[in-house]
Amino acid sequence: MADPRFYDNRGPFPLGELCGKIGVALPDGADGSALVHDVASLAGAVAEHLSFFAGDRAETDFAQTAAGFCLVPAKVKAVKLPARTVLIPCAAVQHAFVAAEELFYPDSSRMAGPYEKAIDASARIGEGVKLAPGVVIGPGAEIGDGTHLGPNTVVARGVAIGRDCEIAGNTTIMCSYIGDRVLILPGAQIGQPGYAFASGAQGHTKVPQLGRVIVQDKVEVGACVTIDRGALGDTVIGEGTKIDNLVQIGHNVHVGRHCIIVSQVGISGSSTLGDFVVLGGQVGIADHAKIGSGVRLGARSAMTPGQELERGDYAGVPAKPVREWIRELYAVNALVKKPKKGGGND
Repeated sequence: MADPRFYDNRGPFPLGELCGKIGVALPDGADGSALVHDVASLAGAVAEHLSFFAGDRAETDFAQTAAGFCLVPAKVKAVKLPARTVLIPCAAVQHAFVAAEELFYPDSSRMAGPYEKAIDASARIGEGVKLAPGVVIGPGAEIGDGTHLGPNTVVARGVAIGRDCEIAGNTTIMCSYIGDRVLILPGAQIGQPGYAFASGAQGHTKVPQLGRVIVQDKVEVGACVTIDRGALGDTVIGEGTKIDNLVQIGHNVHVGRHCIIVSQVGISGSSTLGDFVVLGGQVGIADHAKIGSGVRLGARSAMTPGQELERGDYAGVPAKPVREWIRELYAVNALVKKPKKGGGND
């Protein structure tokens, strides 16, 4: 469910009208006059919400969802069907849900602004705040006491920034809540839409991103870091985490407390990191990976989609315990140096 500070909901819509506009048939026996108030994830939905199930990793959330309405594949296969949920079969689940999102939130893909004034009259500016030339603060935004905003920084509609933060120049913050004593270096982009498309024979349709970014207290965000907002939920950066320059954090990622993320790391959507995780330079994390607390990944190592790691040191591609990785390097080196039979030099 989208945060009304950042997004305007055009609903509710009667179920029959909604089905017609997104190009799916009203299910037999369903009440076409039932009102659908919003779209939401399976885990976050309630009786007035429309959600979707496309299979894969979501079977548990599907079985337990409280959604009143759910788009499903034409031949849904799941361990358990949810109770009290109207199932709406369709040929292309993701495309139908994208159409529903656009119906409820047609303006969700717009960038920050344009604004009529540099500092909107409804913005709340705390005591001791310092604003450099070129700062733009949108409607309903909040800036906590003692925070400094650098030149040409844009704080979009509804964004809340805590106390004693340092936000350097040329930074854009959208759809976000920023904690206290946060340091954001120049050029960071926080709360931009995540990279998500529904692909088909006609090309790629952009999936609306209706979530938020939550940056907790005492986080440091390096220069030119990008942190994408969630698709339907939140992207979260835990307290005390330090992020180096040129890091990409995808939508719905959850980073724990006091993590160290070194330059040029890329973390794909819906991955989770525990507390005190260390990611060396240029580490790549594929989507839905799970990294336990205390994990340390060596530079240029990578995790595959859905891979899980428990506390320890890892390296290589795909990531494996560092001692195992070193043994493999020695083994490969020995094979390369092993002389060929017959003693030839060719």
